[in-house]
Formats: sequence, C-alpha cells, structure tokens
Amino acid sequence: MTVPAPPLILDGHKLAWHRERVEALLAGERVAPVTIDCALTRACSYGCVYCYGQLQHNPGPPLTRDVILRLLDDAADVGVKAVSFVSDGESTCSPHLEAALLRGRANGLDMALGTNGFLLQDDRLEAILPALTYLRFNISAAEPARYAEIHGCAQACFHKVLGTIRRAVAVKRAMRLNTTIGLQMVLLPAFADQILPLARLAVALEVDYLVIKHCSDDEAGRLGVDYTAYAGLEPLLHQAEALSTPGCQVRAKWSKILSGGVRTYARCYGPPLMLQLSGSGLVAPCGMLFHARYARYHIGNIAVTPFKMLWQGDRYWEVMRHIASDAFDARRMCGSLCLQHKVNECLWSLRHEGGSLPEPPPDAAPPPHHHFI
Repeated sequence: MTVPAPPLILDGHKLAWHRERVEALLAGERVAPVTIDCALTRACSYGCVYCYGQLQHNPGPPLTRDVILRLLDDAADVGVKAVSFVSDGESTCSPHLEAALLRGRANGLDMALGTNGFLLQDDRLEAILPALTYLRFNISAAEPARYAEIHGCAQACFHKVLGTIRRAVAVKRAMRLNTTIGLQMVLLPAFADQILPLARLAVALEVDYLVIKHCSDDEAGRLGVDYTAYAGLEPLLHQAEALSTPGCQVRAKWSKILSGGVRTYARCYGPPLMLQLSGSGLVAPCGMLFHARYARYHIGNIAVTPFKMLWQGDRYWEVMRHIASDAFDARRMCGSLCLQHKVNECLWSLRHEGGSLPEPPPDAAPPPHHHFI
C-alpha cells in the first residue's frame, strides 16, 4: 500500500521537527539558523505595487560569485539546514543563480527559489529543478491586464511566465522529481477579483499548490494595507480553497489574513532560527530591518566579512539579544506580519505562556520542506 505524503504546511511553522535547536536557543545557547532566507541581488525585473523591498533600501555592491558560494559553504559549515532565495530582490537577475543552487545542494542544504519567473530560463530548468526542494512563482493575477497592473510589467510577461510554469511542471514529471512547484498570491483587498481566477489557473497548470497570503506593511504603514478589509474576503477565499484537487492544494494563510495585522508577542525571538540576508549582502535579523535607518540592528555584510565569522562574532549575538530584550517591542518597532511571525508566536508561547511543541507522531515522516521552518 502506498502511504500518502504528509500535507504541505502552508500556514504555520515546523519547529516541532527542530526541537533540539529550539531548546538550545531557549537555554541561551548560540545556535545556527535552521533556515536562511536571502537574495542574490536587490535588483528586480518587476515593480509590484505591494513590494515591501522598496521600503527597505540599503546600499551595497553587487554580490560576486565567490561571495555567494562562500556564503553557501559557510552556511553548511555552521549547521544551517536550508537556504531560500527570496528576500528583497529577484534572484533570477543574478548571473550566479544556477551556480548558487547547485553549490548549496552539493553542500547538503535544502534549496528553494521564489521568483516572478520572467527571467527564469526554460532551457535551464532541467539543471536547476533537481537542486530545488521547492520552486515558487509569485503571481497575484490570472489575467494579462491585471497582471501587468499589479506587477508593474508588460502584459507579455504574463504569457512568458505561464509558459515557464508549464515547462517546470513538465520537467518535474519527466525527471520524476520531488521538487514542489507552487504559486503564491500576495493579496491586497483590491485584488479580490483575481482570487477565484487564480485558483482556477493553479489547478489548470497542475502545480502542487497555490497559497494566498496577506501583504506586510512597515511600521509607518507606507503601503497603506487595510487589514480590516480582509475579513470581507472570507467567502471568496473559502470558494477558492474549495477548488482544490488531490494534486493541487489551494490554501489561504488564514492566521495572518484575519489577524488584523496585530502581533500577539512583544519580543522577537525568531531570527536566530530563521535569519534573513538582503540582496546587498547585509546581514540583519529580518527583512523589516534592512533599511539604512535601522543600522542599530545591522550585523555586517557578507561581501566584506564571511558569514561564518559574522555568526561567530559578538555583534551578531548582541543584536539577537537586543531584539529579544525589554529594549525592543515588536508590536510597535516593526512592520506587520513578518517572515518570522509564526515562529515568533511559538517561541513567545514557549517562553512566556507555558506552551509546548507538539510531538510528531512516532516514526512519521516529516512534512515537506521541514527545514524551511
């Protein structure tokens, strides 16, 4: 009998599969991140209206091949489990993407790529897909005109990206890969007309999932996200989820979409386990602190100092201790619903509310992408 694969966790965290590292962090030990989320450049081929990266400008030289490969060597050496090329830039703009993916995989790291897909070369998919745990296409519209409007590009880009998605699915099947191929919709209330068309498109493309997520905003609300308006989208989101098939999950990130943009925790404990690097090479606890005005939280730059030395250094841990102290309040000093949000909720509960990590069933396989916490 074939045992079905565990479902994808698209709204939550996977800390239960990293219990030893969580316990070591809570005991005050210096631990390596389980996951590093980074970009290979701050450049982007699109101009998405919801882009948080535009609010976090920080100067830095282009990352060279040697710097990128050294990062991946250092990450594996210190005990990082997974690296996702997402963060604040479009990594397909870097000429070193393929080399980076292959180096990370050769080092034993789980590798992932989030991309708009426009510059992804169809004839290189056979080379890079085997190195990827997952490939995620960021797409917030299912119609060319709306796609161009939302993503700040030409309508022709829509057709190219759909062709690349179809090619990726075909390559995965032909090569019998375990690589997950998914779509992500960043949802603003003004995009409600695209929810159901995009769900239907995901099913038609035969990707593994479509996840519909909130839009983060900074502490000044400069993107103007109206979190109260998300509640009115519930019926549409339930209809979209009902379009799921056995081969394609359609899921909304309910815990964030219906949160009102409010954090329930005051301290930031997540970055030591889930670190972010800017496409400029900047090492900071998270993407919400990349901007030059947050220099108080900047640790260094991998173009200047190898990541392993930064992680071993006192500055790294001084910053981590500061954001976990009473001198920092994540409720008012950060933007909304960050990458580490679910991890922070769990760690706050463990530290302050008597919470506990669930015990995975004995002998059960970990969920897909469990190193991407």
